[in-house]
Amino acid sequence: MASPTDAQLREVLSLSRIAVVGCSTSPGKAAHDIPKYLIEQGYDVVPVNPFADEIFGREAYDSLTDVPGDVEIVDVFRPSDEVAGIVDQALERGDVDVIWTQLDIRDDDAAERARDAGIVVVQDRCMKVEHQALSSTE
Repeated sequence: MASPTDAQLREVLSLSRIAVVGCSTSPGKAAHDIPKYLIEQGYDVVPVNPFADEIFGREAYDSLTDVPGDVEIVDVFRPSDEVAGIVDQALERGDVDVIWTQLDIRDDDAAERARDAGIVVVQDRCMKVEHQALSSTE
């Protein structure tokens, strides 16, 4: 599939509840700094990290399937070989609208399975970069 258009990305970025799989407790890491930026922009970020109890003062969950309530976007900060399992969890949940994998993270087969289930997929793009670029062109 071709890269999403700016209009499609704006629609994705208009959603508000983001489960960040692989959210880090370590400042300076992209998996920490990008979710922090998203919180500062008003997004409801839910950290998913089995090795943390809390990140940004918010409860961290062991897996995507453990996150209570609806999840609109799954933002993935895990290696490409883990994307298929994350997509499986998103499909199991049944409430995920978007799967977004960060820079250098992609699994075309898993992305196709997600798209076949009606989920929008954005791969190998940084949510912070896209948010900043689209916010400045509105």
